Amino acid sequence: MLELRDLVKHYHVGDAEPIRAVDGVSLSVAAGEFMALYGPSGSGKTTLLELIAGLTPADRGSVLVEGRDVGAMSTRESDHYRLRQLGIIGQPHNLIPGARAIENASLRLWLTNKRHARRTIEPLLDRLGLGERMMHRTEQLSMGERQRVLIAMALATEPKLVLADEPTGTLDTQRTREVLALLRELCEERGVAIVLATHDPQAAMFADQVHELRDGRIGEYRPEHVLVPASSLSDLDAELD
Repeated sequence: MLELRDLVKHYHVGDAEPIRAVDGVSLSVAAGEFMALYGPSGSGKTTLLELIAGLTPADRGSVLVEGRDVGAMSTRESDHYRLRQLGIIGQPHNLIPGARAIENASLRLWLTNKRHARRTIEPLLDRLGLGERMMHRTEQLSMGERQRVLIAMALATEPKLVLADEPTGTLDTQRTREVLALLRELCEERGVAIVLATHDPQAAMFADQVHELRDGRIGEYRPEHVLVPASSLSDLDAELD
């Protein structure tokens, strides 16, 4: 699904040494696979996601999605890729103030001129536990509920790939577990590849594979705490049902 080949992005500021945001990263993620990029702030995680999304051009290397080179796409092809093939889960403050949950979640469907957008999004919101909250406005939703709206928005167009940049950074421990368990389950059901950028070891434990990113380079993942293997999450799923 996704393949990164020797991806490089450096930033030059005056005569100082270049900032090596991404420095020779090679990775692959299969359909239905959940990959976590673990690292502290400033490690290059966000830049790497921007390269995958085609929002930032690479200095060297390539981003391949289903065999297509994102960097070689025309402007029109890039827009189509981001709107239809790619889902991006942002932060709760990205929701439109005053809009209802169902309106926020349907935004990408409206942008693709999809008929019956609200009818399409309702089952997904219900699946995410927002069936009775979909008519509530952004300010009336908890932080966990807002994050679920963002997941619905990202998955609305049935993308092949989802990027999530610190999606649970504003949530407490219990809400983090609930949101990530739901996200993992939905992506498995739909065969969606997901790349999660996080500095939280708890978030990383939901992934099939975890890579540590420091100073733009991929290294061995060494969590501070022992994590629960993805294969043993069935008990957690049962707990959340």
